[in-house]
Amino acid sequence: MRSRTFDRVAVAGLAAVALLTSAMAVRAQDEAGPPEGWEIRTDRGQPAEEISFREMTPGFHVTTGPAAIFFNPANAAEGEFRVESEIFLFDPGGRNEAFGLFIGGSDLAGAGQAYTYFLIRQNGGTLVKRRDGDGTTVIRDWTPHDAVVTWAEKEEGESTVLNTLAVEAGAEELVFFVNGTEVARVPRADQLVDGVAGLRINHGLNLHVGSFEVTPGG
Repeated sequence: MRSRTFDRVAVAGLAAVALLTSAMAVRAQDEAGPPEGWEIRTDRGQPAEEISFREMTPGFHVTTGPAAIFFNPANAAEGEFRVESEIFLFDPGGRNEAFGLFIGGSDLAGAGQAYTYFLIRQNGGTLVKRRDGDGTTVIRDWTPHDAVVTWAEKEEGESTVLNTLAVEAGAEELVFFVNGTEVARVPRADQLVDGVAGLRINHGLNLHVGSFEVTPGG
């Protein structure tokens, strides 16, 4: 199991800069390269070249074309554990695309890809779903929750909103959190839990991932 954590205060400073969308920032991202060890898998085999996934201290920056999952095979967990990530959303342009975490990943580069995922979207909705190959199953359908900080709640003068997402895998249940508040709970039985953990980001989003960590628990 491997964890990766970044300085939250430094990440917050990124909210004040428009550099992320400037040509200079794009060149800096290209020079930095993707985070070491991380991989991308797009939906339906769409070109990964349409995605920018770059180291940007503290953390990394993602601008999607197609929807995709982002993962480092070293971030595997089993038994009881917690996955948590701080994610800054830049202007979604009025679109309601989703982003979040996944756990229990297996065969992520193959035809049998499988994982359980937990997403939020900028209108305050939360979702728990499962992927098996080309098919998906809804575990808990889109449900609004006040814990989600929406784009409409962005503070004056800020260029991002921050949400911290977490999944706790217990012996009997999976518990899902947004900004420290429980938003969903489902039985662990019959869910995909043990395996690689990572991020799922839908199309056309501009995000900064300030931290991503996997820690044992129990």
